[in-house]
Amino acid sequence: SCATASRASTTGAGRMVGCRRVCKAGLITWQPLVPLFLLIPTIVYEVYRTEGESTKWASRLLLLVFILEIVLIAANISFDLSSFLGQSERWVAGYRVPLGDIKVVGPAVMAILSVVLFIRTRGRYTKWLAVVIFITAFAIVYTMDRSIFSRLVRIGIDEGLNQIR
Repeated sequence: SCATASRASTTGAGRMVGCRRVCKAGLITWQPLVPLFLLIPTIVYEVYRTEGESTKWASRLLLLVFILEIVLIAANISFDLSSFLGQSERWVAGYRVPLGDIKVVGPAVMAILSVVLFIRTRGRYTKWLAVVIFITAFAIVYTMDRSIFSRLVRIGIDEGLNQIR
């Protein structure tokens, strides 16, 4: 953790040596709350900018999943959905989502909702907001569970190849 790193990185004079730079990047410290907090303005603005009925629902659902994700990670709540449902994957909005710890499923759902927003929105800015949310959702999954990340990427590649055919 950052507190351990800050204690370990002090010199004899009590000066910190580079911990602040490490703590700012979630991918470096493997702390998913950092990229989540950086997504707050993006998701709030996405909810504000969407105008169509389906995109408003998708953006509001995205905000709800986002808030739940912050609560689950901050409270360190774990629940294994794959053992509860008896499946390793589930279909959500026409896409396969790998199941595992509930904290990892949230960003996967956020990625799918960002794809829905990207496809259905007309505005240039809302499309870019959806792209930022999509990439950050993958980064959040990567910080929490690399095996789920590789399964999610594999599913994305398979779905992309199916769309090409």
